[in-house]
Amino acid sequence: MIKEKIKEPMNLHFFQHVPFEGLGSIEDWAQDNNFDITCTRFFAGEHPPATTKYDWLFVMGGPMNIYEEDKYPWLKEEKKAIKTAISKGKIVVGICLGAQLIADALGAKTVANQHKEIGWFKIRKHPQAFSSPLADFLPEECWALHWHGDTFAIPLGSIPLASSEACTNQGFIYNERVVGLQFHLEFTQEAARLLIENAGHELVEAPFIQSADRMLKCDQRFFEINYIMDNLLLALLNKK
Repeated sequence: MIKEKIKEPMNLHFFQHVPFEGLGSIEDWAQDNNFDITCTRFFAGEHPPATTKYDWLFVMGGPMNIYEEDKYPWLKEEKKAIKTAISKGKIVVGICLGAQLIADALGAKTVANQHKEIGWFKIRKHPQAFSSPLADFLPEECWALHWHGDTFAIPLGSIPLASSEACTNQGFIYNERVVGLQFHLEFTQEAARLLIENAGHELVEAPFIQSADRMLKCDQRFFEINYIMDNLLLALLNKK
């Protein structure tokens, strides 16, 4: 059963690392459910707010690596902010780079994956995920859109969520309030187009890299992944 829209506004804050990777379909859902949306744009020199200023935290994607602190000094501040949000019991969701940052905050390593994975590839739900009520949002198998070269270890105390042919660890759930997704469910077709325009140089010939045309022509899949993302957000909303 879908819960009624919340009556009192809540605040969804997100960490943005590059201007061309935003909330995607999450933004429409949050607006429809009476959330105020705020943002820290690290690329613009902004600093994260105190955890008292938001209810939910989303950590979005980006082309940098979590271990490039010399090149992106704000990564240290961001990691500290993520740790604090988790310790304060906030709902925290990380996508792609964001999931790697959450894994790091929980003490797990992020390293280069054997293959870069860019395009539409199926993910399969991990057997342990069936023990998590929150993981009900994810089908046993589905298409997802990927754009990553690194991978994280599953943090201690977390439930592994899914895997793909190219990447064993595609997600995790921690304390039923923290979710890391290596794959993208929030991408709309326009969001994918923006990423391709800004990072298309990565679309080289490789076993798990698809062409821009192949990614963008799958219209129906964008609706499908956004529906799955909505289910995750509703499950998190019903925890409040």
